[in-house]
Amino acid sequence: MRFTDRTDAGRRLATALQHLRGEQPVVLGLPRGGVPVAFEVASALGAPLDVIVVRKLGVPYQPELAFGAIGEGGVRVLNEDIVRHCGIDPDHIAAVERVERQELERRARRYRGGRPPAAGDARTVIVVDDGIATGATAAAACQVVRARGAAHVVLAVPVGPPDAVHRLSGVADEMVCLSAPPLFGSVGEWYVDFSQTTDEEVAACLARAADSAGRVRPAPVTTEVEVDAGEVRLTGDLARPEGAAGVVMFAHGSGSSRHSPRNRAVATVLQEAGLGTLLFDLLTPAEEADRDNVFDIGTLARRLSGATRWLRDREPAPIGYFGASTGAAAALRAAADDADVGAVVSRGGRPDLAGPHLGDVRAPTLLIVGGDDTMVLELNRAAQARLRCENRLEIVPGATHLFEEPGALDRVADLARSWFLAHLAAGSAPPTAAHPQSHR
Repeated sequence: MRFTDRTDAGRRLATALQHLRGEQPVVLGLPRGGVPVAFEVASALGAPLDVIVVRKLGVPYQPELAFGAIGEGGVRVLNEDIVRHCGIDPDHIAAVERVERQELERRARRYRGGRPPAAGDARTVIVVDDGIATGATAAAACQVVRARGAAHVVLAVPVGPPDAVHRLSGVADEMVCLSAPPLFGSVGEWYVDFSQTTDEEVAACLARAADSAGRVRPAPVTTEVEVDAGEVRLTGDLARPEGAAGVVMFAHGSGSSRHSPRNRAVATVLQEAGLGTLLFDLLTPAEEADRDNVFDIGTLARRLSGATRWLRDREPAPIGYFGASTGAAAALRAAADDADVGAVVSRGGRPDLAGPHLGDVRAPTLLIVGGDDTMVLELNRAAQARLRCENRLEIVPGATHLFEEPGALDRVADLARSWFLAHLAAGSAPPTAAHPQSHR
């Protein structure tokens, strides 16, 4: 069994866990990669989602050998055999625990953003990871969960080696593993896309789950608007969900974001996540007929900036840009002149056309490119090298320029949603120094 990505793995895992829905479980994801998988499980089961942060306690002179583990709430689990065999005295135990607990608490604060942990006492708790290799961390998590008072501990993973699965079956009350291939090298080989999960994405998953817990979000009200972009008035569709944490403006290279089925599909996903959207036409119908206007980045950026000023007069929420094709260059150029733009996402875009303005962009920027869109991929890599803001390049395997392949546009929408929620809705994570990264 091979998984497209963690979202796919989580949805398949959720199907295998449906028998637990009636037990009102709490779902705990192991950071970082286990949290997106756990998000899908929790969503499907209608269960609370939280993170399970554990730190292994290493023998002082052999740190890779764990003599125990700690969890939140002062929980500590010791392997008395290793403690005795290695001659670890109480002072050493306390010293190691003190260091690890500081790191544990720092991570928990970063991930939750001030929200309290989900209660797991005397309940069924499902511990989820994106896969297991040795299973040491998963075993420690199960032990910590049990020590915190969970009545029934379930360990659920998409994939793992048979020996580890068998061993962990004795640690958890119930072990659910979708695939245990005998020829197992690493977890990543069983995913088409095993991109690194960031702290920001973990925080965004938890924020989304917390926001949707216990309530159904009403459908957003969509209004046709006339956007005053300074030199011209542009027609648009403004959708604002109740309590929207941010508004994403769509900039499409052909001029019409409003009628782009791909933009509309992405906008729907953003709206469901509690973000507002503005899809509007950067060019008039007459202007759109002239191909040269599509590449007039200066005009497109100027109109996007004017529309941003118009929107700010009406919406107090943070604003982000979603750009496609040459619209991505317009979004980056506009963001270079506006320090208040919260985030930028490019779908199959031409950020290289923003030229010398790239180095002035301060908004966190996500570049999404199809793996088979080779020319545009190289142009994005070149543009990424010129960015000085927080940025990432995400490659959707097997996708071409229009992301028409099965699941490709869904992946774009998931990536955009996580990025905007992390940088618009969460808003608590400080910008980091520029560390360009490319993930497959």
